[in-house]
Amino acid sequence: MKTEDLRGIPLFAGLTDEQLDELIAGSTEVAVEPGVTLFHEGEPADFWWVLVEGAIALHRQIGREDTVMGKIDVPGRWAGGFRAWDEHGVYLASGRGIAEGRVLRVPAAVLRERVDDWFPLGGHLIKGVYGTARAIESTARQRDALITLGTLAAGLAHEINNPAAAAARSVSALDTAAASLLSALQRLAEGEITAVQFSALDDLRLELTSSGTAVPDPVDLADAENTISEWLDRHDVERDWLIAPPLAAAGASVSWCERAAEVLGEALEPGLEWVSSTLAVSTLLGEVKESTRRITELVAAVRSYSQVDRGSLQTIDVTEGIESTLVMLGHKLRDGIEVIRSYGADVPRIEAYPGELNQVWTNLIDNAVDAMAGAGTLRITTRTDGDRIVVEFTDTGPGMPPQVIARAFEPFYTTKDVGKGTGLGLDIAQRIIAEHHGGTITITSHPGQTTLTVRLPPQPPPT
Repeated sequence: MKTEDLRGIPLFAGLTDEQLDELIAGSTEVAVEPGVTLFHEGEPADFWWVLVEGAIALHRQIGREDTVMGKIDVPGRWAGGFRAWDEHGVYLASGRGIAEGRVLRVPAAVLRERVDDWFPLGGHLIKGVYGTARAIESTARQRDALITLGTLAAGLAHEINNPAAAAARSVSALDTAAASLLSALQRLAEGEITAVQFSALDDLRLELTSSGTAVPDPVDLADAENTISEWLDRHDVERDWLIAPPLAAAGASVSWCERAAEVLGEALEPGLEWVSSTLAVSTLLGEVKESTRRITELVAAVRSYSQVDRGSLQTIDVTEGIESTLVMLGHKLRDGIEVIRSYGADVPRIEAYPGELNQVWTNLIDNAVDAMAGAGTLRITTRTDGDRIVVEFTDTGPGMPPQVIARAFEPFYTTKDVGKGTGLGLDIAQRIIAEHHGGTITITSHPGQTTLTVRLPPQPPPT
């Protein structure tokens, strides 16, 4: 490495040739080769790596995924060297070459000596700022992560609680219905009902279970229950309050009851109670089945959202991730928010990092809901535009003024109060889309309509 190799790099502007020579003398030139790792996440940051030529991708291991966090592709950008001011400093990511070039590898001790010698006050300021910023950032990220996790967990618990509670109620009612069925069957046996009568009664029951009638209007159902209950009362059936509702729900009429009376004779009450109980058991089993199916769907949506046990880069249908995200945010969309899906039938599958995209969808949907203050319409559109797929999120909120749009993708910029949002700013969403997927995010807005448009290529850029 020569002095003139560093002279044109803005990072070293202001240093004399003698100072650059001192820095080079204590350092090493290292070649950058595609696919070769220069430093590893979590290892002591004993070296300061300054890019001179080429490009390096920064990778982090998040769960089971190897995730690209960013790139060093401009001369003068650097990584590591934290042990110059922090004895516990480690590399925050792994550096892997993606384009041939070279870096200047400066030992942390040399970096500390040079800074202390050339800028003694600057060295103290760097140490103080580094320690303070790291503590604040760590605390803030932990708090945001806990708030986000708590919000999602509360929403998921609410989503699961409804079908779980419905299943519990159905099982409790099923116990009562089963006991009533057995009791009615015992009374039929004691009344010495004939096999012919029981067979005819079962045929009448099958008429109701196979009728396939639509769910009646609640008012019409109540009227039908009253009509059947009155008929039962006229025929001295004491447990009409138990028998009438299942019969009415199954579509039984007075004429059906008259036919049952002709078949059963003196065994009318236990016979109708047996039919009613079998209908109730069937209905309750259907409710349990539907509730457990919903719980299974929610668990599947959570697995899809979190991408548990899946590789990082996958061939995906983006609508699957959007749908799993809508499930996770269902508690925020239920009251006052209408979701309109306009998914293009010709949208192809793409190669992407689905876990990261799900985080982006979460952020964009959450922002839209907040903008509408919990009441409005969210339209989600997918379509193709040349070789790219386009995903649009349009809300009917008040819109974003130009000055907000101009800063929306700046790091740390937010218009939300403390504790609001997902903790994933639009700047990080943009980095996920742009740097990890080679796509773009744009905003168009006017009062009553704001659209965030994401464009994604068929494959992310090579890393």
